[in-house]
Amino acid sequence: MTTVRVTYRKSAIGYAWDQKATLAALGLRKLNHTVEHEATPSIRGMVHKVRHLVAVNGEPADSPAGVALLQDLAAGSENAA
Repeated sequence: MTTVRVTYRKSAIGYAWDQKATLAALGLRKLNHTVEHEATPSIRGMVHKVRHLVAVNGEPADSPAGVALLQDLAAGSENAA
């Protein structure tokens, strides 16, 4: 399975508590903190929920390149299964 690098890029101040909890569940603690996870459907869903706050593999998750990257990860994991 492929790994995905998630980086905390924007503060969650002013956002809902569930988005803050999602960042904590991903293991992100401070700004610019990066963690690696397997690209499972649950991790991809969490990244999708906070895509406006994080970057994926160096690309902002809410940019067209970041969205395409997440879709490629989803397609790759479906083909591998």
